[in-house]
Amino acid sequence: MVTNDGVADALPEGIGSLLDTDLYKLTMQCAILKYFPDVQVTYAFTNRTPDMRLTLQAYKWLEEQIQKLNSISLSSEELKYLKTTCTYLNEPYLEFLTTFRLRPSEQIEMSFHPVSYIESKEEVGDVHMTVKGLWVDTILYEIPLLALTSEAYFKFCDRDWNYSSQEENAYQKGLRLTEHGCIFSEFGTRRRRDYRTQGLVMNGLKKAGQEAENRDWKGKLSGTSNVHFAMKYGLSPVGTVAHEWFMAIAAYTDDYEHATETALRYWIGCFGEGVLGIALTDTFGTPVFLDAFKRPVPIYTTAAEGMASILPSAAGDASTSTAGNLARTKPPIAAPIDNGVKEEAQTQSYAQVFAGVRQDSGDPVGFLKQMRDFYDSQNIKDKKTIVFSDSLNIDRCLEYKQAAEEQGFQPTFGIGTFLTNDFLHTTSNKKSAPLNIVIKISSAGGKPAIKISDNIGKNTGDSEIVNEVKQRLGYVEKQWEGGDETTRWGTKNGAAK
Repeated sequence: MVTNDGVADALPEGIGSLLDTDLYKLTMQCAILKYFPDVQVTYAFTNRTPDMRLTLQAYKWLEEQIQKLNSISLSSEELKYLKTTCTYLNEPYLEFLTTFRLRPSEQIEMSFHPVSYIESKEEVGDVHMTVKGLWVDTILYEIPLLALTSEAYFKFCDRDWNYSSQEENAYQKGLRLTEHGCIFSEFGTRRRRDYRTQGLVMNGLKKAGQEAENRDWKGKLSGTSNVHFAMKYGLSPVGTVAHEWFMAIAAYTDDYEHATETALRYWIGCFGEGVLGIALTDTFGTPVFLDAFKRPVPIYTTAAEGMASILPSAAGDASTSTAGNLARTKPPIAAPIDNGVKEEAQTQSYAQVFAGVRQDSGDPVGFLKQMRDFYDSQNIKDKKTIVFSDSLNIDRCLEYKQAAEEQGFQPTFGIGTFLTNDFLHTTSNKKSAPLNIVIKISSAGGKPAIKISDNIGKNTGDSEIVNEVKQRLGYVEKQWEGGDETTRWGTKNGAAK
């Protein structure tokens, strides 16, 4: 790898902070500690770009860095930051986090499978990686494992690149977005080229955001999903919930017909109404989500304060007590989905309570029409937010912004790989394509977990179970010409997408 200035080699390798992760991993961990502290889960790694493999040398480095994760803990400064900035994280969770440690030697199984029989540090192979343990103990692995895998690939496999112009490129991207009125956040940790790249990108974006503010442009940099970088750069940490929350609850309960509402219910039960209020729609297909989204929020689904907030029995009082009341809860699997709402009570629906939704798969323009029709059918007049987060670049942001505004929405954008892994090969000036890698929850409570999404290319999990759940939910398959995950960000040694 050409570094130009040699600084890269002086920077620490790997992951150095527990907060070097996405905010929604912390918010989900908080809710898991409250409602699902004893649930066992597994996670599985998938490389959606199978022609881009690690060498044995890269794998050995990755293995070493993963084992070093056991030395990371929350610092006193980080705890103070979370208390003052992320006030929705309850005290018992923060206390839990102060003693939290990852235990990779116990919780991670990984292996290297060469595609040839030539033994050499340069031989390439497939990486198999599985995470096992309590959900609350293992949820923080996903982001660092993905970031480390990407770093390993570009440290040892694709070395024909340098950091030249990364900060300037991010600055120019930020200027163009804000000049055109885009409100956006940086979402690029999981597939970043490395830590230094993300730092350069944040420098450029922060500078662009300040210039946009000075010029009184309508667009702005609203924050970053990375809590560590939010703290470092004085930005807002951004994020709410991931597919994992819905996937695990569905698998654990084996009640796919009601799992979406159960997940929404427990989310509000932990954080309250109007907090972390962007809902993710596509775990089992947006139509299934909308069926749950229009239902009334049970009157006992409230967030408690203080020590009570850690208990499943936190919400409600004697006046709202029912057999399924979260106030004197049984395990979530035993909490009925069809009670808790008094007939005479006037209660809002989830769609009214949540500030908006996130679009993460399928046709974005078609999604906008679908959401407009839904909100209109529910007679919801509030201006809702649509967060776009699926493989964005500037042109897509501008296109979706116009389409969203025409439908009466406030668009915002979570931009990831386009910012933190956008490089050209130095010798050919062709695209140095990022890895398209994911780690998804694969089981909960001993039952397989799956994701359907609005794009068949993002289906996750056992194909037989995926098909079974599609039949149970009446899911209608959708095809989208932009849905090829293997070439989403370009091809190896090929043109940019």
